[in-house]
Amino acid sequence: MKAYDVIIIGGGPSGIITGVTAQKQNPDRSFLMIKEEEKELVPCGIPYVFHDLDDVSQNKMGPAPFVKAGGEVIVDKVTDINIMAKTLRTSTGAEMSYRKLIFATGSVPIVPTFIKGYDLENVELIPKSYDYIAGLKDRILSSENIVVIGGGFIGAEVAEQIAKHKNKKVTLVEIQDHCLGQAFSPDFAVLADKNLREIGVRVLTGNTVEELIGSDGKVHSVKLKSGETIETDMVISAIGYKPNTDLAKRAGLPLAKNGTIRVDKFMRTDEEDVYAVGDCSQTFGFITGRTDNIMLASTATAEARILGYNLYKIGILRTFSGTLSVFSTELNGYAFASAGAIEQTAEADRVDYVTGSFADVDRHPGALPGAKEIRIKIIVSPKNGEIIGGEIYGGKSIGEMINIIALAIQKYVTVYELVSFQVGTHPLLTTAPTKYSLIKACEDAISKINCIQQ
Repeated sequence: MKAYDVIIIGGGPSGIITGVTAQKQNPDRSFLMIKEEEKELVPCGIPYVFHDLDDVSQNKMGPAPFVKAGGEVIVDKVTDINIMAKTLRTSTGAEMSYRKLIFATGSVPIVPTFIKGYDLENVELIPKSYDYIAGLKDRILSSENIVVIGGGFIGAEVAEQIAKHKNKKVTLVEIQDHCLGQAFSPDFAVLADKNLREIGVRVLTGNTVEELIGSDGKVHSVKLKSGETIETDMVISAIGYKPNTDLAKRAGLPLAKNGTIRVDKFMRTDEEDVYAVGDCSQTFGFITGRTDNIMLASTATAEARILGYNLYKIGILRTFSGTLSVFSTELNGYAFASAGAIEQTAEADRVDYVTGSFADVDRHPGALPGAKEIRIKIIVSPKNGEIIGGEIYGGKSIGEMINIIALAIQKYVTVYELVSFQVGTHPLLTTAPTKYSLIKACEDAISKINCIQQ
């Protein structure tokens, strides 16, 4: 039986970054990564395989940095784990022992078993599987009428990409009032609907799929709760993901209520020398402190660095401080980004807040080529002026501006501090220094706080 100091189960972003970081701190230790597929995909890049990328290979991700750092990789599936004996077995019959075990098993698509006909042929999911996605791209190219179920980030991005093919008719069905409604307040989410419709997607919000109807085992139409029936060649279910924790559960690890592996803020499970990181692990909301599970590669890699630095000893006195839910996407050439609390979540968690808003263009002067509208809203505590959330819509530059807001939330920066924020501006890159969007939104929030205090 071969022995390793550290075994990592999973070859996604959290597994790779944990392994690379931990090996750099512990070069004398032996590391093994066990992953189920030879080729991996960049998770966030999957929708773009269906149009913007010429081939699925352009979205390939692998453990090369882990191997370069000295790690070993095998392609196999872990089937059994004996926590007490610190051993595991794989599907090929291999047995090995470890001193430390890390679960980085990620997440898997939710199968819509609650919809009649979910198991018909040509009812597809969006798994993080290289071979499946390669095959799905071919099946999409041979289909004309496609229905996407779910208007979250993956559903909206997949619908947008497929609609770029001129011979495709794409319908997106979303149960909420707007697409991206979990990450944005209604005044921003409605812009997602607008941009999808402008590119040719038929967006049906406030609606649900009642049944998938087929013949000869293949789906041919979708029946909605509204009574409408849509003819289709393919249905793509993009209703979300769930933590991949079946193996951990069989091994006896305690799970949180949302099905994630229970961990502390150093990513340690209840079992000594067993850890969990990424989509499969429990996290806590930065604002609320409640159990959370935000499935983002950015969140997973932040957790992975904390775990990697502190795997053998607490080398950096930092814990994972909670999920900020930092999202960004682009639809029809316009970017959407949010971080921290939005109005709906603040109200649901009974968090007192005011908002600060501003709208302009992302160039100065606005007549410059490529200028786009920019809208920003920040969520602020009226008690002390701390920024607790933000939403932005506009050009590509907002992809980094939301990271400024995320850092401000994480470091408890107030609007009073940000009004003197020294920024670099340029006509081709930003709004004007006289009306930098983030600063103007802070000024708007301050005026509202002053009104409350008077």
